[in-house]
Amino acid sequence: MSESLSRRDFMKATVFFVGGAVGAAVGIPTVGYLIAPALKGGAKEAWIPIGKMADMSEIGKPYPFSFTLVQVNGWERTSTSHGGFVIRKSAAPDDLVILDSRCPHLGCTVNWKDAEKAFVCPCHDASFDTEGAVLAGPPPRPMDRFADFRVTEDGVLEIFYKEG
Repeated sequence: MSESLSRRDFMKATVFFVGGAVGAAVGIPTVGYLIAPALKGGAKEAWIPIGKMADMSEIGKPYPFSFTLVQVNGWERTSTSHGGFVIRKSAAPDDLVILDSRCPHLGCTVNWKDAEKAFVCPCHDASFDTEGAVLAGPPPRPMDRFADFRVTEDGVLEIFYKEG
């Protein structure tokens, strides 16, 4: 009993294998290209330059700063704005208080009121001193601080931003 391969069966098998090889050669890189952004994680922490120390010379005065972070998570691109205040406590470059400008109550942006010598939240009239401690209002805790900072060789103050 010999089974010979007919010409039709040979053509079917050839088309099946050649078509499968071409489909795999094109399909696997395509699928990899499409799902690669979803597998990459966005940067959640970074050193952010916020200004030159030479521009923040007055001791005790709050210097506002702001920055925008752009994160790419998969196919989503998100930009968020942040801000804060730098207060020099002395002439030493590392004697700083760097406060986040978000109110710890509901996240509104606080503003420095020079007449009151306090940071005031416009949402619920909360106020904070230059150390970020609560003076009045509903906030449950002091203002957040950027505790990690450094001054580069060029005299640029950088803060370490860590999400979360």
